[in-house]
Amino acid sequence: MIKLRNIKKSFTRPDQSRLEVLKGIDCEVRRGDFAAIVGPSGSGKSTLMNILGLLDQPDEGEYALAGEVVSGLGSTDLAGIRNRQIGFVFQQFHLLPRTTAIENVELPLIYSDADRPEQRAVDSLCSVGLEDRLDHYPSQLSGGQQQRVAIARALVTDPELVLADEPTGNLDQDSTGEIMELLLDLNRTGRTILLITHDLEIATRCSTVLRIEDGRLIEELAA
Repeated sequence: MIKLRNIKKSFTRPDQSRLEVLKGIDCEVRRGDFAAIVGPSGSGKSTLMNILGLLDQPDEGEYALAGEVVSGLGSTDLAGIRNRQIGFVFQQFHLLPRTTAIENVELPLIYSDADRPEQRAVDSLCSVGLEDRLDHYPSQLSGGQQQRVAIARALVTDPELVLADEPTGNLDQDSTGEIMELLLDLNRTGRTILLITHDLEIATRCSTVLRIEDGRLIEELAA
């Protein structure tokens, strides 16, 4: 599903010096895998996630997604691939406060030609156990329920890959367990999931653990 070869990325500091963030990342994630990327703050996890999600491009190296080399493509092509093939779940739920759960989940379909967008949003919310919260606003939902809406939004386009960046970071212990069970259930249906976390206990529930430190992948373990 994902193949990275010698991925490098750096940024320019205010003093014009260069900060090398990713220093030659090589890894593969198989279709249907549930992989975790773990590492301390500043290790390059978020930069790597942005590249995997086609939100940023590497300075060097090759990224192939589902057999297609996507590194080097233009912004329009990347946006199309991102909308069709990738679903995003973030630590901050990024729900629009004045729109209902259904309306939040419908948003990715604005940029697609999907039929019956409202019904697809309903089906997606039902799949994460929120059939009784369809018309609720984010302020009327618990943290765990808001994250479920965010997951439903990630799934509504039926993406091949789900990227989850610290999806339990703002949740209590009970909600964390519920969201992890939901992600595991999604993975059991064959969906590929890549999760970024600093929590090793969460990472060990994934089938593969990729550890990154100082911009380098230092080990790949079967959990």
